[in-house]
Amino acid sequence: MTIQSERWCDLHCHTTCSDGSDTPRELVARAREAGLAAVAVTDHDTVEGLAQATAAGGELGVEVVEGVELSVLHPPGNLHILGYLGRWDQPGFQAILRRVQEARSNRNPRMVERLRELGVDISMDELREMAEGGQIGRPHFARLLVAKGVVSSVHEAFDRYLKKGAPAYIPKSVLRPEEAMEGIVSCGGVPVLAHPFSLGHRDLEELEGWVEEWREMGLQGVECYYSEHDPAFTRWLIGLARRLGLAVTGGSDYHGRAKPHIALGRGRGDLRIPYSCVEEIRRLCRQ
Repeated sequence: MTIQSERWCDLHCHTTCSDGSDTPRELVARAREAGLAAVAVTDHDTVEGLAQATAAGGELGVEVVEGVELSVLHPPGNLHILGYLGRWDQPGFQAILRRVQEARSNRNPRMVERLRELGVDISMDELREMAEGGQIGRPHFARLLVAKGVVSSVHEAFDRYLKKGAPAYIPKSVLRPEEAMEGIVSCGGVPVLAHPFSLGHRDLEELEGWVEEWREMGLQGVECYYSEHDPAFTRWLIGLARRLGLAVTGGSDYHGRAKPHIALGRGRGDLRIPYSCVEEIRRLCRQ
């Protein structure tokens, strides 16, 4: 098969409904321009953009995979669970979203206060303007710090102030892993481990142990293809997923201007996610 006949997708993307810079419709249009057969909308802790994205997909001929990304308690590192193709309007899942959105709302003023203590002049009103009606997240803080000349790049903003362990970082996760996965499964969705590189594992043996533990809680897939994964780690993750009977998925974690170094469907330029990842997720939904 030649590269021209391959079909590609991107199953980890954010819009203005959380901390991306493209509206859901703009994201789908960009996916069409990038030659993607399918794109997933996986905004943080919200499903508000899915209806607009799905409608745009029907108009533009791009398959839209409806998803969400939940932040989960995991002290060693950052654990996020992606959910795909659930009936997200179910009352139980909506209750989970309200809970995590409240935690996010409570965190933002505390981060503003922390930054002001560090000598950075920043306000919630400025962040609301930056978010343009969407949920406020750390990328909005980062973009505002760049706009105000506090730092020269989003990357520097995270390194100096916003990443886990940095002076202005405040955790927001309130969900236990089993709560996130049970919530996704309860409404017919497929829970997938996002960006495993961020988990803070000491070695691959520890990472494998965690994935086995989460599989017992309902985990059904692993994001093997990812912008920050090198080829060796990607191959190892695919092997792990196959050994444990988990779906192989992938995504760029596209945010638009919030992560200007990450291109839709291409990550840092060399990422390619086969359409077979969509097929694996849909196969799990039919079981």
